[in-house]
Amino acid sequence: MVTLAEALERKAAPGHRARAVPQDEPAGQVREPQTPASYGPQDAQDLPGAPGAPEARWKAIDAFLAARGAEKGSSANTLAAYRNDLRQLRVFLDSRGIEGWEVEPTTVLDFIVSLKEQEYAPASLARKLAAVRAFFAHLHRTGQLPINPAARIGSPRVGRSRPKTMSQAEIVALLAAPGSRQTPEGVRDRAMFALLYATGMRVSELVMLDLADVDPEARTVRCVGRGGRQRVLSIDEAAAEVVATYQATAREVLARGRDVQALFLNHRGDRLTRQGFWLVMKSYAAVAGITGPLTPHTLRHSFAAHLLEQGALLREVQQRLGHANISTTQMYRQAPPLGLP
Repeated sequence: MVTLAEALERKAAPGHRARAVPQDEPAGQVREPQTPASYGPQDAQDLPGAPGAPEARWKAIDAFLAARGAEKGSSANTLAAYRNDLRQLRVFLDSRGIEGWEVEPTTVLDFIVSLKEQEYAPASLARKLAAVRAFFAHLHRTGQLPINPAARIGSPRVGRSRPKTMSQAEIVALLAAPGSRQTPEGVRDRAMFALLYATGMRVSELVMLDLADVDPEARTVRCVGRGGRQRVLSIDEAAAEVVATYQATAREVLARGRDVQALFLNHRGDRLTRQGFWLVMKSYAAVAGITGPLTPHTLRHSFAAHLLEQGALLREVQQRLGHANISTTQMYRQAPPLGLP
C-alpha cells in the first residue's frame, strides 16, 4: 500500500522529473475547466489539454456515475462532485499525453500529489481520491482495465474539523432578517430559515420538499435524505405558523397560478435551488450583521449543537439529522457552546 506521504517523499527526492506545465497554467496547478455539471464528448473541445478527446473517455465517466447512483444510491450532489473530480483527472492525463484510462499506479499518485500541491483541504483531497479509486475499481471490475492502478493507494487521514456554529444572538438575528423584506420572497425566506433551524435538515432536503411533505397542523415534515432514507420530523409551533402563513399567502403569489408541487419557489415560480438558497442566506447574513464564516450547513450545525447543549441524547440527534453512522454525529460534541461568539 503506497501512501500519499510516501508519494510526496518520492517526488521530493533528487532526480524526480516534474511534468511540463503549459504557459497559461500556474506551476503545480491542474485547472478545473468551468463547464456545466452535465458534460460529455461534445464539450471535449472546450477542455484544456483535451482537444478532440475520444467519446469513450467521457462515456466511461458517465457509465461509472450511472452505476454508482444505481448501486450505491449516491446523492446527486455526491455524483456531481465525483464528476468534477474525474473531469479533473482526465485533464491531468491529457496534459501528460495519456490517452484512455490505462495508466500506471505512479501516474495516479502523481495526480494526487498535484492536488496536494494546490493545497486542497484534507476532506476535499480525500473525496477526490475516493472518486478516483472507485472509478478505476469500476473499470477493472467491468473488464475495461486489466489491472486497477489505484488498488494499492492508501487514503489520506482526515480528521473531522470542528463544525462552525452560530451564537444564539446570531441565530435570532438571522431568523428575524427576512422580516425586513415585505415581499412574498421575504415571507418565503422566513419560513425556510425557521424550518431549517427547527429540523436541522440539509439544504438539499429543504429545497426538495413538496407541499404534501409538510403538515403545519400536525407540526410534522417528511424529508428524504441521502441514500433515499426517509424521516418524519416534528417542528415547533412557531415554525409551523410561519410555514402555514407562507403556504396560504406568499406561495400562491410566487406560483403565478401554476400547479407546482414544490414547497419553496423562486420568483419565476420554479423550485428554489440550493444555489438560490445560498444567495438568499448570504444576503440576509449581511442584513443581520453576521461577519463570521457562514455556509448553508451552518444552521444545521447550530441546530445539532444546540440540541446537545440542552441535554439531548446523541442517538436522538443522529436520527433527526439523518446520519447513517453515529460517528458522524459525534463531531457535534466538539462544537463550542452556542452562547459563545
